[in-house]
Amino acid sequence: MLPIPNTTIIIPCYNEEKGISNSEYSNFLENNPEAFICFVNDGSTDNTLEILNVLKSKHETQIHILSLEKNSGKAEAVRVGINYCNINFKHQYIGYLDADLATTLEEFIELRNHLQGEIIFSFGSRIRKIGSTIERENSRFLIGRVVATFISNILDIKVYDTQCGSKLFTKEISEELFQKEFISKWLFDVEIFYRMIHIFGKEKAIKKMHEVPLKLWIEKGDSKVKATYFFKLWLDLFEISRKYKKIAKNKSNPNLQ
Repeated sequence: MLPIPNTTIIIPCYNEEKGISNSEYSNFLENNPEAFICFVNDGSTDNTLEILNVLKSKHETQIHILSLEKNSGKAEAVRVGINYCNINFKHQYIGYLDADLATTLEEFIELRNHLQGEIIFSFGSRIRKIGSTIERENSRFLIGRVVATFISNILDIKVYDTQCGSKLFTKEISEELFQKEFISKWLFDVEIFYRMIHIFGKEKAIKKMHEVPLKLWIEKGDSKVKATYFFKLWLDLFEISRKYKKIAKNKSNPNLQ
């Protein structure tokens, strides 16, 4: 009898023919029969789908491919993938990871170890410290720290890295967090934290989340985010912040709704 996967991993893919390492995925699945991977092919125009089909042929019971006709962006690809898998497959945990495996699958799966007690959402964090290997261009690291500090301030919670693409949830909370579409294609991670705060209140939400310093994170290839997005990023943050402040205000003052 085949084991029922307790962890489903959503991998959004857009033109990843050069970034997908079949050997890394195969080795992981062979050693982790309780894991299931859903690749969301986000309207790729290269040979991504063909590569995914080859990989699936080797792991029929552990891989599913969901193809979107048009490119919708990472946020929607992840959201559609999580909702699809929650409806169609059985699992205890579900999360998402970048296709290039800057965070390894092995380290991602260890996030399960932190989903205990009150914790329902655990996420990787690219903290440079003794004992870890975090390889990232210095320019991206510095820009990332500026953005991350700003995000931490607007969320008003002490979080080091909201943007690492390595996040795992219990199935139950994922059904709430990913129900509605996100404002931003790339900053949807920020909205996840806002949604946690909206659902539970800030103090309780903090107790239900756990930030896990990664042992290994290696930047691979070029970012899908265009350099010009750095300027739009601040507008997206403003729109996200304004929306959830309004939600919070309406929640505390029902007569305003």
